[in-house]
Amino acid sequence: MRYDVWAPDAANVEVEAGGRRHAMAPSPVRRGWWTAEAEGEDYGFVIDGRGPFPDPRSPWQPDGVHGLSRAYDHGAFAWTDGAWRGRPLAGGVLYELHVGTFTPDGTFDAAVERLDHLVALGVDAVELMPVAAFPGRHGWGYDGVHLWAVHDPYGGPDGLKRFVDACHARGLAVVLDVVYNHLGPSGNYLGEYGPYFTDDHRTPWGPAVNLDRAGSDEVRAFIVENALMWLRDHHLDGLRLDAVHALSDERAVHILEELTVAVDGLRAATGRELFVVAESDLGDPRLVTSREAGGYGLDAQWNDDFHHALHSVLTGERQGYYRDFGSMGALAKTLRGAFFHDGTWSTFRGRSHGRPVDRLRTPGHRFAAFLQNHDQVGNRATGDRISATLSPGLLKVGAGLLLTSPFTPMLFMGEEWGATTPWRFFTDHQEPELARAVSEGRRREFATHGWASEDVPDPQDPETYRRSVLDWTEPSRPEHRELLDWHRDLIALRRSCPELTDARLTEIDVEHDESWIVVYRGSVRVAANLGADPVRLPDGELLLASAPGIRPGGELPGESLAILRMV
Repeated sequence: MRYDVWAPDAANVEVEAGGRRHAMAPSPVRRGWWTAEAEGEDYGFVIDGRGPFPDPRSPWQPDGVHGLSRAYDHGAFAWTDGAWRGRPLAGGVLYELHVGTFTPDGTFDAAVERLDHLVALGVDAVELMPVAAFPGRHGWGYDGVHLWAVHDPYGGPDGLKRFVDACHARGLAVVLDVVYNHLGPSGNYLGEYGPYFTDDHRTPWGPAVNLDRAGSDEVRAFIVENALMWLRDHHLDGLRLDAVHALSDERAVHILEELTVAVDGLRAATGRELFVVAESDLGDPRLVTSREAGGYGLDAQWNDDFHHALHSVLTGERQGYYRDFGSMGALAKTLRGAFFHDGTWSTFRGRSHGRPVDRLRTPGHRFAAFLQNHDQVGNRATGDRISATLSPGLLKVGAGLLLTSPFTPMLFMGEEWGATTPWRFFTDHQEPELARAVSEGRRREFATHGWASEDVPDPQDPETYRRSVLDWTEPSRPEHRELLDWHRDLIALRRSCPELTDARLTEIDVEHDESWIVVYRGSVRVAANLGADPVRLPDGELLLASAPGIRPGGELPGESLAILRMV
């Protein structure tokens, strides 16, 4: 078996395989790379006498993030999705899930058993939170340290492939959340090999990934080739890039552009629909502007402004980053132009923020919209879902405005039935000092927002994780089934009504006052009453209503929504 590793500053490199160490030789064709032939399924690299360390490109970590790597043959898996060509992002509905809490077993195979629920719901793509190997058994996945390996407690590489194959058999695309802006603190051995990080840029997690300093060619290749690996070898249909605003890159070609060029090449080679979505705090539409027009060419980006506008009008929350939101005018602005902060003053940031979206040239489907996601639930002090706050009527109103928006809507697992289980921040660090630091840091963070420390769940407490697991008995209960049916009806109407998948932002108009809003989608009107007093509905054909007894030309009760077609 041939072993290769990049260690540009090392004087001596060995591979430990089969219980023996074998000297590696500098590659004659790849600067900074070392190579050797040896036999052994489990292996690691020894750098100048230190180690063995896991392979930076380890395909499998069956013994955890500190253990040896294990060889894996991608060609050995028996795929059944040969006819699958993917699903386009435009017109689709995404469903974000966390493998570890989607089911009590917390595995890919257990998640497969719930896929028929997603098919019946009507979603088009499953978006997995990160599955790259991370410390411990339970965690969100954003502290992954082996970016090429699938978290073994979930089922490892074969488990992910079985999940993707099962999704494709049901017509579901699969998107994977990947993290290229930092690595977790435990099990991160990249610094032993070479200049993967630089102190010239800083991030909230410490030194930045080295994208533009000496040695960055190989670091960038590490990222781009990793992205292609997920799409090619695991048959994934898309990637969601975490917090791209933390990718510090001063080179002429930004890493995001380099990555999208590579994915475009794979798309052309395979004939499959592939897409890349970014999470960004920049408020910059250049991310989803084509490269020909001077942008990065990403297919979509998350739209926090729409979430903030919708969440705040529904809940009345105005603290933190909701401070500039909360009015129906803010919601109307995001519906028309995606961003609320488009060069305007941001009170939360203490400066102006954002850039206007070109409504004529930028389709709405390039913005992923949501009422809930892992961040907006899990980063609340107690992980409370919006269903813990809102009435059933307002939950329906929120779902209606989301799923009839001009954007690519995304649901967070359990949202469709108003899950009562919280979704909290949880970790499983084995090092006592790190575990204590995480627990104390979480309490300190929320103490500054007025929370008593005893009310903030301990991320290291196993009960914090267990409380976050979905309760699959809930969807069959009457109080949850009604909301689930509403989501199914909304998605079905969205699919059958061309006006609701029309992504042209120039075709959106909005009327509102402080308690009601009417969204114009061609001949379709989406009327929502968030107040207590009834308002008058226009005449037309009733397509869907959130409460019984609603009639065109009649009254729209408080906390209800109706969708009509003008005739």
